[in-house]
Parts: sequence; structure tokens; C-alpha cells
Amino acid sequence: MVEWESLERDQQIKLREEFGYYLDSLPPTCSLDMKIARFKEWLRERGVTIELEVD
Repeated sequence: MVEWESLERDQQIKLREEFGYYLDSLPPTCSLDMKIARFKEWLRERGVTIELEVD
């Protein structure tokens, strides 16, 4: 697994863009917890780990 923080900025932007397209296929949610969970799982499936927490 690759850590999100170790990715180049351009790689992070590309992944965010791809995730945005993926989100278009899912039911919308206002839950920040759900949004974070979806992003973390989506990244995990691509071999990337990220530490995000809701305060």
C-alpha cells in the first residue's frame, strides 16, 4: 500500500478527479462520515492508504 501523503500532487489530483466520476454513480449523501468512508475504501481498492478523521 502507498500512503496518500507520499504521492505527488498531480497524482493526488488525478485520483480526486477519478473519485469524483465514481461518486456520480452512487446515491448522494450529506454525511461527511459516509463521504470519507467511501473515499478511503475507493483508495484502498487502488492500493492507497489515507488517514482522515472527522472532528
